[in-house]
Amino acid sequence: MLAADSKVGCVPPAGPSPTDAASAWKQIIDPVEPFLEAVSRRLARQVEAFDPATKDYADYALNGHGKHLRPALVALSASALGGANDDHVTVAVIIESVHLATLIHDDVMDEAEIRRGRLTLAANWGNDVAVLFGDCLFAHALKLAAGFPTPEVCRAVAGATQTVCSGEIHQTQHRGNLRLTFDQYFKMIEMKTGELFALSCDLSAYLCGAPAGLRQALRQFGLALGTAYQVYDDCVDLFGTEAVAGKSLGTDLATGKLTLPVLLVRDHADAADRERLFQLLEARETGVLRQLAPLLAKYGTLAASMETIQQYLAKARRSIEVLEPSEGRSGLLDLCDFLGRQTATLRAVPGTAA
Repeated sequence: MLAADSKVGCVPPAGPSPTDAASAWKQIIDPVEPFLEAVSRRLARQVEAFDPATKDYADYALNGHGKHLRPALVALSASALGGANDDHVTVAVIIESVHLATLIHDDVMDEAEIRRGRLTLAANWGNDVAVLFGDCLFAHALKLAAGFPTPEVCRAVAGATQTVCSGEIHQTQHRGNLRLTFDQYFKMIEMKTGELFALSCDLSAYLCGAPAGLRQALRQFGLALGTAYQVYDDCVDLFGTEAVAGKSLGTDLATGKLTLPVLLVRDHADAADRERLFQLLEARETGVLRQLAPLLAKYGTLAASMETIQQYLAKARRSIEVLEPSEGRSGLLDLCDFLGRQTATLRAVPGTAA
């Protein structure tokens, strides 16, 4: 049973500091750091593949210094099955390019100004350029995928890209939909975020020649981890800080996206509070997050959302019990633990009760 269906609770104690988190992340990726460095170099070289008129945008997008979580999943999955090769690097570059394209489009739709602690591509060069360059990145990723000797990789990348974009369309269709169900919410985030996590693990296993059962196990791991990550990211929009998140906060509320904490208020609130919630969501006024904060706190939505994240992380851990013990398998499990600890850093908006 998901926490969305459970009783609300109190917020747990504060989690690790940002310094502790950085140290924990470094420990996870240290064994695959050479792989991630190779991915970063390969991404940087992709800039030369773009038309000269678009190279500034390509350089800005491809050298954004993110955590490269999806490439890390490629590397750790390969490590759990015998080790990565150059094809794994190419697949990681492809998936990261698709991911970056979706972020560029997301920032346009959300009117976000900050991403990874700096101005978004749209904020720098405008929405028209951002949309078109996002399209260029999608096309470039598929071009790279078509370079493999069999169509399997290209087919998988194209299918996942379609799923991600379809998930975004579903989310757009449901903006401001106060009747959005929990099932619809979780399906959307599986599609728009979980899918690329799943693809990273699945294609990595494919390139290792893994049997269908292990490919499916790793795909399920990625899907559950990615879904947990998106619930966490949705909570960051309400309970995080821009300094830690490295992006604009409150954009979900401003654009009418209903996320898990808001759905929990809707379903647990009394009639008066539910009416207040609907008024705030429909108004989409500046500062709505602070006005909504007392309701989020009153109904314990942070604790309930954190419980949901932990349930998905538990599902991810169970899915790879079939793998033999290895450094890669341990790394995948460590990713689950890392996200669990990051979740514990989320706090209620200052000035409200826990």
